[in-house]
Amino acid sequence: MPDELAGYIIHPSFHEALKELKPDLACVATYSESHAEYAIAAMEQGADVFVEKPLATTVEDARRVIDCARANGRKLVIGYILRHHLSWMRLIEEARKLGGPYVFRMNLNQQSSGATWETHKNLMNTTSLIVDCGVHYVDVMCQITDARPVEVRGMGMRLSDEIKPDMYNYGHLQVLFDDGTVGWYEAGWGPMMSETAFFVKDVISPNGCVSIVMNEAVTKSDDVDAHTKTANIRIHRAERDADGRFLHPDTNLSMADEPGHQELCEREQAFMLKAIRENLDHDRHMNDALQSLGICLAADESVRSGQPVKL
Repeated sequence: MPDELAGYIIHPSFHEALKELKPDLACVATYSESHAEYAIAAMEQGADVFVEKPLATTVEDARRVIDCARANGRKLVIGYILRHHLSWMRLIEEARKLGGPYVFRMNLNQQSSGATWETHKNLMNTTSLIVDCGVHYVDVMCQITDARPVEVRGMGMRLSDEIKPDMYNYGHLQVLFDDGTVGWYEAGWGPMMSETAFFVKDVISPNGCVSIVMNEAVTKSDDVDAHTKTANIRIHRAERDADGRFLHPDTNLSMADEPGHQELCEREQAFMLKAIRENLDHDRHMNDALQSLGICLAADESVRSGQPVKL
């Protein structure tokens, strides 16, 4: 237990704690399988809720959580941390300026060991990595394109005997949109993973591309700060002159002063407080979370069935 929490009472039951303490706000940062149950219990008790992603392990449970928030007039914020990241907000803005249709190329592979690998194995007890991490990046794709996702394909492989027989620790999803936009996301966890090209974040359109370019000295793929630090955003424009040469040099936007992971968590906290105090309309936020979760769960279904899934 961290020293900062040493003086607090630790309740053995979440539900009993809700009844006894009657909190105004509950933070659900447990493993995925308890997100829906705990979030619903807290809102029914009268608390607003911040819940980590994914919102639930099934679309049906995610809908139940959202329905509960609406029925009880509670604020529900889901932990999509990149929505509070100024660099990612700029990436989305610049990509939308280019116009679609788009190609999305995104991954986050983690060569994990020790405590990080233990955490990854615990996460994979109930939730695949393309759901747990994929919801972030599929959410980014859906913020850039206004097109509707229509089909998802997935593939995966179990690369370790330390995880359940029906789970995989390498996964790849492809999502197709109704305007021709396509995107892929790749995730791999474990001590066997390569750190070559472990952080790819590209958005390509007929008019150019926008990319997150990492500091080449950063090689620790399981460092949580490396997952959110962008270093630079590079903008390339496809426009050419009469001789076929590029009209514009690439633009590099330095993100040297961007917040670290803890500061991003604090930005999420500030957003939660603002949502409560200013009574923000969260319908779009909740619907977007449901959409990205549905896409990633469809990819997991495709991995297991070997068939594409129509949305």
